[in-house]
This record gives sequence, structure tokens and C-alpha cells, in this order.
Amino acid sequence: MSLFSTESITPIRTSNSIVGEPEVVEDPRADASSIETSAAWLDLKSAAIALQAVQIKDGSIPDAAAHPESRESVARIRRATLDLAPAFAHEAEYLAALDADFARWEAEGFGIPDFYDSLVAFHPERTRVDGLRHLVVFPMYTQNGSTDRHVEALIVEVIWPEFIARLEERYGNKLFVSLRFVDFTPGYDTNSAVLFPETVAMREIPSFSWGAIFQDREAARFRRVVAAAAKITRLDLEPIDEDLMNDQDLTEKTFVMWDLIHDRSHMRGDLPFDPFMIKQRMPFFLYSLEELRCDLTTFRECATMSLEDDVELARMATATMHAIVFDRIFRFPLSGSRVRNYDGLGGQLLFAWMHQHGVLHWTDTQLTIDWAEAPAVVIALSDAINELYWKSIDRPKTAHWLAAYELVRATLTPNPASNWARGLSGEILAGPPKVYTDAVLDDEFPLSMFYEALAKKMTDVIASTQGITAATA
Repeated sequence: MSLFSTESITPIRTSNSIVGEPEVVEDPRADASSIETSAAWLDLKSAAIALQAVQIKDGSIPDAAAHPESRESVARIRRATLDLAPAFAHEAEYLAALDADFARWEAEGFGIPDFYDSLVAFHPERTRVDGLRHLVVFPMYTQNGSTDRHVEALIVEVIWPEFIARLEERYGNKLFVSLRFVDFTPGYDTNSAVLFPETVAMREIPSFSWGAIFQDREAARFRRVVAAAAKITRLDLEPIDEDLMNDQDLTEKTFVMWDLIHDRSHMRGDLPFDPFMIKQRMPFFLYSLEELRCDLTTFRECATMSLEDDVELARMATATMHAIVFDRIFRFPLSGSRVRNYDGLGGQLLFAWMHQHGVLHWTDTQLTIDWAEAPAVVIALSDAINELYWKSIDRPKTAHWLAAYELVRATLTPNPASNWARGLSGEILAGPPKVYTDAVLDDEFPLSMFYEALAKKMTDVIASTQGITAATA
């Protein structure tokens, strides 16, 4: 039985009150502004971590000897969730379903968890109110973090400033949620900066209705990495860049603007395919171009908005343009491994394109960017990718792949050992798409000498951003 059920419920006694239906009980805990220090949250977090220690990769707990302790941990989570519920009245339906999912998981012997019911009841996109907090508990993996579907618990806060609310009317994206970390379990003490429903353990795939990004983490690591890179390369920062380096709030808003437009761009334009939604397997440089296409679409839109009469919007648009370039050329190429690193490749491509088109210079060991001319050059790369997509509507899949490779190699030098660069054999060309993908090297486009040298000085800085938040920046 759910602790939130109104049928045959036995009230649960807490130190402060008797709780039967938390949404109607007057409770001093209804303010979530400092909920991260409450005993209930700290106990919930501790119990989730205890479960993580006995869960295996798929989220189940096969060791029967661990079940008594696990039942106690689940009981603690259910009680703490009930205790916290008055502070999260906007999540009443989700919290009720969450309680039932935990009860079922325990009753069924801690097999592979199924939190479908609570997931479909969780709708942060319906309450995009600046500063509003959410309690989030699911068994899930964390993208760019933990690959294990373990119980994770978070308190998060919505970032939705007034100018973003106005911007969303122009770039409608009802599924997009921007968040700030308040507190979290170890799965998010990582490089993960997203909360996606598809990461949750569930029996079937629902129609996803939202996707969330932690802009405070993106902003904090941007500020640390770009400040270090600018110092190493002796880059003269523009006034807007200095503001980004010094103002976490401004940088968070910048990343909200970037992600709002980027996210909607995936499904808009002359697309020869559904870029990510169908999860098709293809050479990683195709994903590089898709992510870069969406970033450059955002850049293009911001270039237009930077000329508008709305002073705040124009300033934010300029900040977003600079953030896209700096994050792409400084952090992306040097983050993660060199194994099919599609975001890294996109950053390499942007850097080389700007360099070869005369708006980025590495001369006398100093980096300079001609910001007066840079927008036209960056938009020209956007045009090239858009033209590739438009032409490929009429191409077979593998012909599109070959054309995409030529676009990239026209700017970046392939690995000397590349099968693709030498020319794929007739056997591969006549084969299925899988053999094309298998012929791509893990590091098909290695780092340039510039990036190899920069990496030696930036590796520790980038590593230091793991788990970073606005509070720890």
C-alpha cells in the first residue's frame, strides 16, 4: 500500500505531526528553501546511498542476505519522502507513485526496478517557475556519470528568469527544463549535467515529455575551464567575456538560452533523418555534425538577436555566442576519452574552421579572435552543414555518411591509418552500413599539435570540474 493512499491508511507518526494526507496538513516544513539541511532529506540521501552499495548494475539486489538492510533503507526513503512532501506539494502525484513503486520493488524481492508509474507522473516541465524546487528520486544511470541504474536522489531548483520566459514564446520548447543543483547522491558527483527520463529503470518506454539540464554545472565548469584556457593562451577577453568569467548568474542564464534553442533545433530544418531519436548506429562524426549543427543554429539565432533593440536580450545573445565558441574550442576537444568523442570532434572542427577562415589566430604563442568578423565565418560553417543535410535528403544513407566525412576532412586531417581517408574498399562499399561504421577508427581525427600542447596544461583543470556546482565553483 502506498503511504500516500487515502484508502485504509494508518497515519504515520512523526516527531512533529500525524500525517495522513500531506497535501492538506499544515506543516512548518512546507517551505523548501532550506530543505537540503533537514533531517528527512539527509536520512533519505543516506538510505539511497546504502541501497547503492548493494545494488548491481541493472539496479537489482540479488544478494538475499542484503534484503533485510535493503527493506530498512526503503522504509527510510518512504518515510522521509512522506515527511518532505509538504514542501513539494506540486509533486504530490509523483511522490504518491514513487512510494508505490518502492513498495512494489520491495514486495517483488528487489529484482530489476520498475519505476515507470512514478516516471510518467513526474512533470517538471509543467512548473517552470524560477526558484521552484523539486525532489527527484529514481533508480537510474547518470549520463556522463554512473552507468549503473542505482537509486539516486536529488533536490533541484528551476532556473527560469523572466527573459527566458519571453524567449520561450519565440522559440517554443515546452519540454525543456533548466535546473540548478541543490544536493544529490554520488551518481551526480560526476560530470553528468542532465536529467533525462530515458535513464530511469522502467518496464516500458513512455512518450517522454521533458528533458532537463543543469545549467549551474555547465556554467561553473565553463567559467573555470575558459578562465584557465584564456590565461594559458594569453587570450584577450572582451568585456562580455570578463562578465561571464566573474558572474555565475549571468553564465547560468547564458547556458539556459543556449540549451533552450539548441534542444529544439534537433528536430527542425531540412533533415535527411531523425538525428537522435531513433538511436541508430552510425559513424561518430555524424553525431559530431548533428550536435554542432544545433549549436551553430543557436549561434546564428543569437547573432540576429544581438542586433535587436531589447538591450537585455541583445546582451544575453552576445554572451551566448561567445560561450558557444569558447566552450566548443576549449573544453569539448579536451574532455573525455579519444574513443569516438563526437563532441570533442565538433570542437576541433569549429576551431580549425575559424583558424583556416582567418578569424582565429595562434601567432607568437597568443590566441586572438576577431569578433567583428567571426559571426559570418561561424555561420558559414552552419551553412555548410545545412547544405549537407539538404542534399542528403536525396541520398542513400551510406552516401550521406561519405559526404559528411568529406565535409569534415576538408578542414580536419584524418588519422594516417584511416581506412576512410585512404578510400573504403569495394567490399566495404558494397556491404551493409555496419561495415562502414566498423571501419571508422576510435580516434578518426586526432588532436592537432595545438590541442596536444594545450591538453598538457588543461587536463588537471578539466578534471577538477567533476561534480562542480554553482556552490562549489
